[in-house]
Amino acid sequence: MAAKKKSGAASIKKSGPLVHLFDGHVYIFRAYYSLPPMTAADGAPCNAAYGFANTLIRYVVEEEPSHVGVCFDAAMTSFRNEVEPEYKAQRGAPPDDLEPQFDLCHEISVALGFATYEVDDYEADDLLGSISDEVIRRRGRARLLTTDKDLCQLVREDGRVVVYDLAKDRTFDADGVREKFGVSPSQIPDYLGLVGDTIDNLPGVPGIGAKSAAAILQVFETIEEVPDEVSEWAGVTVRGAKRMAERIAEHRERALKTKDLATVLREVPGVKPGLSDLAYRGADRERTEELFERLGWNRIFDRIPKWQN
Repeated sequence: MAAKKKSGAASIKKSGPLVHLFDGHVYIFRAYYSLPPMTAADGAPCNAAYGFANTLIRYVVEEEPSHVGVCFDAAMTSFRNEVEPEYKAQRGAPPDDLEPQFDLCHEISVALGFATYEVDDYEADDLLGSISDEVIRRRGRARLLTTDKDLCQLVREDGRVVVYDLAKDRTFDADGVREKFGVSPSQIPDYLGLVGDTIDNLPGVPGIGAKSAAAILQVFETIEEVPDEVSEWAGVTVRGAKRMAERIAEHRERALKTKDLATVLREVPGVKPGLSDLAYRGADRERTEELFERLGWNRIFDRIPKWQN
């Protein structure tokens, strides 16, 4: 990518095309809580959709991506709720004026020409994992646009998959993940298994915090390898090691279940796009004109930089 870009892509090793992949619901929720209530020309609530569309258009203008996609959660639940009914249970239903905007955002993504993915019973995380793995298999590179720490497990040591926080303009490569969490990308599920994940309503091991978990995983690579006996904890530089060993032994089953739930799937059935499927060819003029006219979005329509031939 050109040197003028600010978003850290220069740190990614050059190989095939860079595929930009949005974690759709992150930017829908961000827009919803950032903008005041709005209604479209047809009377529908649209603040989240407007902000989401603006984010996609601005990104295309600034980054000029050759390949780009958006992944959505198909619903507020997934196959993980069959394993753990309390998974994300604390989130509850989305606000009434946000609920109808999810379908609208999906429609916007398609109209703007983004490769758009949504699969029943799977989360956007799993789609991002599957697509990024397929991109790598096809000798491309991937930038995952998200604020979800779970997705840091997809970051590759060779720099071909990174996580990018759009709002903070910060790229997390493997060293960036280690700097932030104290563990390698591949250890993120184990890290979450120990500390838990309050956002997803997943408990960890009581008394194990972020620094303790990182110190433990620097010596024992996985939860499965952590010994019950503190006498075997040589090299773990944490206070209260004896009590931590006891707690992990006591709550190991729970920690492993959280680890499993926090692990992103890499093979969602039917999700194996080629690079040509992810190529950005511009917005669909007819579809976008109809949609934006219905919404009354004339100004934002005029900012669309590229149209399909």
